[in-house]
Amino acid sequence: MTFSVHGSDVRRAVDSIPHDVSIPLVLDIETLFATAIHHESILFFLKRHPAWRLPYWLLRNRRTLKQSISSALSDDEATSLPINEDLVALAAEEASRGREVVIVTSSNVPLNSKLQKQFVFVSNVLVLADSGNSLDRSAKAKEIARRFPEGFIYAGNSASDLDVWTVASAAILTRRSTTLQKQISERTELFATVPAKRLGLNSLRRGLRVHQWAKNALIFVPLILGGKVADASAWLYALGCFLAISLLASSTYVLNDLLDLADDRKHWSKRHRPLANGELPIATGVGLMAGGAVLAFSIGLAIGQSCALMLLVYLCISLLYSWRLKREPLIDVFVLAALFSLRLGLGMVVADVPFSMWLLVFSMFLFFSLSTAKRQTEIARMVEHGHRKTPGRGYYASDGPLLLALGVGAMIATVLIMVIYLVEDAFPVGYYKNPNFLWGFPVIIFLWLGRIWLLAHRGELQDDPVAFALKDRVSLIYGAMMVLIFAAAVA
Repeated sequence: MTFSVHGSDVRRAVDSIPHDVSIPLVLDIETLFATAIHHESILFFLKRHPAWRLPYWLLRNRRTLKQSISSALSDDEATSLPINEDLVALAAEEASRGREVVIVTSSNVPLNSKLQKQFVFVSNVLVLADSGNSLDRSAKAKEIARRFPEGFIYAGNSASDLDVWTVASAAILTRRSTTLQKQISERTELFATVPAKRLGLNSLRRGLRVHQWAKNALIFVPLILGGKVADASAWLYALGCFLAISLLASSTYVLNDLLDLADDRKHWSKRHRPLANGELPIATGVGLMAGGAVLAFSIGLAIGQSCALMLLVYLCISLLYSWRLKREPLIDVFVLAALFSLRLGLGMVVADVPFSMWLLVFSMFLFFSLSTAKRQTEIARMVEHGHRKTPGRGYYASDGPLLLALGVGAMIATVLIMVIYLVEDAFPVGYYKNPNFLWGFPVIIFLWLGRIWLLAHRGELQDDPVAFALKDRVSLIYGAMMVLIFAAAVA
């Protein structure tokens, strides 16, 4: 008899297990969470110890290293881990019926006092010694069977629990695995699955932040403004470069989310990110990060060494940002603006058009203004939620007026520099047949940036202005108007 549970429908799984409430429900501690505790511990261990010290840790005694990794999670970090809501609801339901709920954990994965308060339905904690020897799997089954000779229901999530399921009265699996389901069903007749959140295409899309790929359209701007719209080879290189920078950017987004797990879980909106809420496993995230970076540089090398070199520069700056610079006020928004401008520079390289310093300076001020609007919005949200400091950033609630002044000042400078770019670079090149139409660009840029800052000041802007613009009807209309103006200028 096998049942599967999704969402909040725990009643069917409860009905599938024995009704005799004298039989305890035994939960492996890992099953309570929507993320792998061991992977979380490794991640936080690596985050707290510099890379140059890794050989020292690897040469240490295995048990000492294992204990150091298992203790890497602080009490607050462990309490903020995403839980398997369905299993927790099932356990709470059974506890309310009078069934004893027991958590099994190893000495290397202790259940701290804050977690015990979080899982109030737990009546007992069984701590088993863990020597790291795989032969201890059978010892674990024997110990649990000895403690509960009248039978027990066991919830686990890995093949290492098969010996325990063999001696259990009923089995609960908290992982989506057809192989494990088949193996468990061969060992017990009563079997329910209560899996954690499903990993789907939507989770992958959000984890990689595919919607942010729209920012990489800057690659095509030098090609268009440089008069190579009809050059098929230039478009081919630009498309390849767009794909490469998009994959590399997604890899850096995943790395940033891995480093920010603890802070994101305390954030009012970032806690819904796939890595933070457990939808995207840490191991999968690491694989996506590495695979995306390798594929990006493979494409970059195929395009040319200059492209690959600029991708490397982008990666180095992104790593510095993720490790340190994002916590430095004002430096963080400057670096973000530089990364956007680097996209323009990359587009100039692959399209083989002359460098325009005015265009690069325009990009710096434009994206400095947008990045500042993002931070100013985060500060406003922070105040609404009663926080004094932005989680994982260096801004305080009192910094809002300063960021507002800097962002609006950068907005005005952006419009001015666009005018200078038109006079110094765009008009003299002779590419435009009706260049006077281009005077519409500064007007629209002023109106759009002004709208962004107006909404930010009102508290109506989303965390990311670029993502907001892709869904905002007025912003899309402004974008269409700029396309029409450009078409009229070149016609």
